[in-house]
Amino acid sequence: MTTVTPPLPYRVADTRDETADTRSIELVPARETLAPFSPGQFAMIYAFGVGQVPISVSALRGRDGGLVHTMRAVGAVSTALYRLRPGDTVGLSGPYGTGWDLEAAAGHDVLVVAGGIGLAPLRPVVHTLMDRPAAYGRLAVLVGARTPADLVYRNEIDSWRGRARVEVTVDRPGPGWQGAVGVVTTLLDRLALRPERSCALVCGPEVMMRHTARDLVARGLPPHRVQVSLERNMHCATGHCGHCQLGPLLLCRDGPVVGYDRVADLLLVREL
Repeated sequence: MTTVTPPLPYRVADTRDETADTRSIELVPARETLAPFSPGQFAMIYAFGVGQVPISVSALRGRDGGLVHTMRAVGAVSTALYRLRPGDTVGLSGPYGTGWDLEAAAGHDVLVVAGGIGLAPLRPVVHTLMDRPAAYGRLAVLVGARTPADLVYRNEIDSWRGRARVEVTVDRPGPGWQGAVGVVTTLLDRLALRPERSCALVCGPEVMMRHTARDLVARGLPPHRVQVSLERNMHCATGHCGHCQLGPLLLCRDGPVVGYDRVADLLLVREL
């Protein structure tokens, strides 16, 4: 079982609107600092008087122990967090779960595939790979969203061009949209993929991850070099409640990041 850690007070240093219902909040420690997070790990964030919710880190601020989390207002807790303003305080515990295995990716071309807000847990990966270009091969970032208005980090994505191959697609184009239209897997045809020396990191809606991982394996990537991030029904973050069980895995403990070779068959089981 994962060790239970009491929440520490963190102060909201800044907020940034990403879309009409999605916001990033930068949190800095009010006193003590949690242990360092790795890209892909998550924190339990406590909105006082409302409840707690697990949210992956979307950026790491190493100098002051600060963290950035990006959330969509979809429930009572996430809506309370969405409404926070600079100076407000939340409780934070963690880090929890497994992160992206960037050591295994060293020396390989890295393909980052994100659907919707699934780009949030992958954003620190992009930052890390861009900071250490000599340690990895070619970097490609494929991003899909429902509409142009649903694209998170839109300006930042544009800044990645030149240091990475970046392709963006939407399901439903709006007025003035000049980019690709279709699901994110259609972007794979644009890449000169080198499966023998590539790895892939995938995060987004579960159906999107299932199809993307299956397509990559069909193109020659070994299943163990395709990583996915699963977050089914996480409640306690410590492996005690069992709500996030998927077959033999407790995703808050054994995930959220796991190799596709471990979950290919399990992803065929519908989430209840």
